[in-house]
Amino acid sequence: MDDVLDRKRAMCLLQIIETGSVRGAADVLELDPSVVSRAVAKLEQDTGLALLERRGRGVVATDAGRLLALFARRQQDLSDTFLAEVNNLKNSQRGHVELAFGEGFIDLVLEPVLQGFLHKHPDVTYNIRVAGTEETVHCILEDIAHIAFVFQPPNDVRLRSHYSRLAPIRVHVRKDHPLARRRKPLTLADLAPHQGASLTESFGVRKHIEAAEIEEHITLNHMLTTNSFKVLWEFAAMGLGYIMTPRSVALKGPQFADLVSLPLANPILNNSRIHIITRAGRPLSPVADRMLRHVMKAFPQV
Repeated sequence: MDDVLDRKRAMCLLQIIETGSVRGAADVLELDPSVVSRAVAKLEQDTGLALLERRGRGVVATDAGRLLALFARRQQDLSDTFLAEVNNLKNSQRGHVELAFGEGFIDLVLEPVLQGFLHKHPDVTYNIRVAGTEETVHCILEDIAHIAFVFQPPNDVRLRSHYSRLAPIRVHVRKDHPLARRRKPLTLADLAPHQGASLTESFGVRKHIEAAEIEEHITLNHMLTTNSFKVLWEFAAMGLGYIMTPRSVALKGPQFADLVSLPLANPILNNSRIHIITRAGRPLSPVADRMLRHVMKAFPQV
């Protein structure tokens, strides 16, 4: 098989599949499109299999093409693992790290977790993407981000969780709200008569709440839907209604002084967790690996 699958040609195929076109692959690989086309044609000749088929203006992989691309990706991962281990021995202080996490993690991550690392590694460059759960997971799976902080990620074998911590979802209201007088954990039925605000469906918090709604056979109607945690908290602080979200850090600002957090009875909402994830099988660069170790140690334990 090694005699048939030339590594450089296999990488041409992999890039075509990932970009959807020969030209897109050529741009990524910095090659002439004709070189990329000939490389795949030679692979098809050597394997005796059709690897691509035209679809509109682009191309898609056949079953054989997807299988060969998967093999190429695994070969690349093994090669990258070896190089990463060699580079780790060199203990480089330079490099670049891509991070992704939701807006709700900003106060939890930036100052208490990342500040110390950034001070110790001034020659490293960083990019932080703030996104919902779906986009954050996409960034990890597509190797856009090295490390991500995410609430209740999907059960996907391509994801590797290095750390998880319980983060129960709570109801948050101003202390003059009728729900604040309740003395027992709330059910979703208790919330139904009141106005509420919710995150959009791209967030893990919202998906978790929807799972609880299915279990309790109830649908909550929200007067406001948003993709911003700040908007969500301000909604509650203005006394407009309840919100449901984990509360990991103390809220900053006098407008939040009158908010109270109320427990929920549903076990689904009480067993939600936040995770630090990478793509399974992806070797991290020395500096990204060093950051991962740092955040696992520095992340709050309670």
